[in-house]
Amino acid sequence: MDQQLDQPIELKDPKLKDFAHSWVDSSVFLFYLQVFCMIALLIGGSYGLYTHRYKGKPQVNVPGNTLYTPQYK
Repeated sequence: MDQQLDQPIELKDPKLKDFAHSWVDSSVFLFYLQVFCMIALLIGGSYGLYTHRYKGKPQVNVPGNTLYTPQYK
């Protein structure tokens, strides 16, 4: 068997290792970056809704003269 096939090919041009010139590496990176951003947005939005949630019905003092059947003194 030929020894050259087992060894990795050394790239002579450093431009071939660049992010902008390798569309395979850049597309994989951008896909995982997009997935990470969507998950972070989902978790952040859920946390924001959780912290600003409706806490329940407050106790409101209603004057007696404004009720459906008003009560006067």
